[in-house]
Amino acid sequence: MTQHAVIFDVDGVLVDSYHPHFLGWQQMLGELGEEFTEATFRETFGRTNADIFADLFPEKYSNDEVQAAADRKESLYREIISQDFQAIDGAVELIDALATADFTLAVGSSGPPENVAKTLECLGRAEQFAARVTSVDVTRGKPDPQVFLLAAEKLGVVPQQCVVVEDATAGVAAAKAAEMACIALVGTATREQLSQADMVVDSLRELTANDFAQLIPR
Repeated sequence: MTQHAVIFDVDGVLVDSYHPHFLGWQQMLGELGEEFTEATFRETFGRTNADIFADLFPEKYSNDEVQAAADRKESLYREIISQDFQAIDGAVELIDALATADFTLAVGSSGPPENVAKTLECLGRAEQFAARVTSVDVTRGKPDPQVFLLAAEKLGVVPQQCVVVEDATAGVAAAKAAEMACIALVGTATREQLSQADMVVDSLRELTANDFAQLIPR
């Protein structure tokens, strides 16, 4: 049997991290004397810290300053979720169902490895994931497909045998650019904004392993 894989984004798919990330950005940028609105955050959610800085403050900060700010923001984020971890409803059950159905699982995230490790630890499902791709593994953020192509490579699976689970428009675009099927979860973005995905759901509880199998060509 050909190996089939599911690649999960992390933020907004496995952990309800939207508000904690916003608070982290707001506090970190406040320390730099910058304003940061929820509207701006929503537009940039799912992209790398470096890409967001480049868009918001072109050439204002040095690479070292951007890295220090990003590290500070991620540290704040981990503090927040450590105090109040909110798994996405149905995430644990879906991971278990896919593992039982012999799907190989990976994560493909724009976040740092520490964030991904913290999420999988809090979910209690770290051992279910055969590969992890995080910000330290890639040079190009979503919507570039690099993160998902690298995940497939680590799993030893061709892209056409992978299904990506995403919640951000940049992530859906990355999955499609990688020639992978994509299931999008409404939340971070609207159903209309996620319409490029092969399937759009309002809850992970709507999904079964068979839904994933049907998206992979035989």
